Amino acid sequence: MPNSSDLFKLALTHIPGGVNSPVRACLAVDAPPIFVARGQGPYIWDVEGKSYIDMVGSWGPLILGHAHPQVVEALTRVAQIGSSFGAPTAGETELAALIKSCLPSIEKLRMVSSGTEAVMSALRVARGATGRDLIVKFAGCYHGHVDGLLVAAGSGLATFSLPSSLGVPKSVAELTLVCPYNDPEALKDIFERYGDRIAAVIVEPVAGNMGLVCPTPKFIESLRDLPPKYGSLLILDEVITGFRVGLDGAQGFYGLKPDLTILGKIIGGGLPLAAFGGRADLMDLLAPQGGVYQAGTLSGNPLAVAAGLATLTVITETPFFYQRLSNLSRSWIAGLKALLKSKGLPFRISNFGSMFTVFFTERLVEDLTSAESCDRKLYGAFFRAVRDQGLWLPPSQFETAFLSSAFTQDVVSTALDMVKAGLKKI
Repeated sequence: MPNSSDLFKLALTHIPGGVNSPVRACLAVDAPPIFVARGQGPYIWDVEGKSYIDMVGSWGPLILGHAHPQVVEALTRVAQIGSSFGAPTAGETELAALIKSCLPSIEKLRMVSSGTEAVMSALRVARGATGRDLIVKFAGCYHGHVDGLLVAAGSGLATFSLPSSLGVPKSVAELTLVCPYNDPEALKDIFERYGDRIAAVIVEPVAGNMGLVCPTPKFIESLRDLPPKYGSLLILDEVITGFRVGLDGAQGFYGLKPDLTILGKIIGGGLPLAAFGGRADLMDLLAPQGGVYQAGTLSGNPLAVAAGLATLTVITETPFFYQRLSNLSRSWIAGLKALLKSKGLPFRISNFGSMFTVFFTERLVEDLTSAESCDRKLYGAFFRAVRDQGLWLPPSQFETAFLSSAFTQDVVSTALDMVKAGLKKI
């Protein structure tokens, strides 16, 4: 069987950059990409047969680990009766009801196939509801590749130091106001200047696309107070945090009640599925009931719905699910800090539940500017060193890593041994 190098060379002849999502190319860490053959539990195997402890988890969806038996069973059962019908199925309503029962701010929701789609649709609803055009986003927050939000975005754009993207019309970008993350005074100033023109504020309540950056209490307070004061909507992008940090998401943890919420990743159980939902009066603006148009051929397809239902069922029916996952994460973070400190490296570890990022900087990381102060070359060296030992971390300084419920204390201990061995080569 061809090795990863051969497969990458072949992919480059057929696919732009050889990958279907930029960060996968591993350019930011100066390493060749691996081609994955399979996954099971907390592990993945490349095409050469080498195993890795996986702390990427498909960028967050696989909170149960790879090929969880209940998810596999659900997918097998549904695949035998049909993958897509372009017509309503009972599973869609069942999944919607389960999501609503966990997130009180969502009175109605609609399913789509990607987080980008969900964000685009939520913005359209916000503009339709308010009759306003301007959107406020935060530097370093990534909300998919929606034209108007590819301004000071995170994720791959932070990785490649691009402030925006070619192909985005200036007239579209001008409808987005960019505010520093964790800067309530700057947000207040924006509202004082443009408040009567702002349709919505969209934000990752816990930023996950400039690396993991947690919000300050004053920032949360400004998100809670300013939008309603000016008649604007609050949209929480919980594509990463939804069902990752708890059943009621980051909004439950921080006591926020958004007008609209974006969900993705975990609700699809590893298959393409996302959703946007919120107040019933806003969601009722959608066609066919209202005048805001949105549609999708594969929206709510049976396979993705089945995987999402199986995943959320396991989570909701497993006692102390998040407590156990957080305990494992704390053990991992404590061990990782001790190893990095013993090496004398400048670092900060930002973590929230089972999410974490290692920043190689001495500065407190609280926004995009401080995140960009980190030593990217050192992160690349760290990535390569631990990957050689069999630990798979995000191939970018500006992404979030994850633990899954498939991890055990033994797996955590093995991962720490891998870090210890890898650090000897830095």
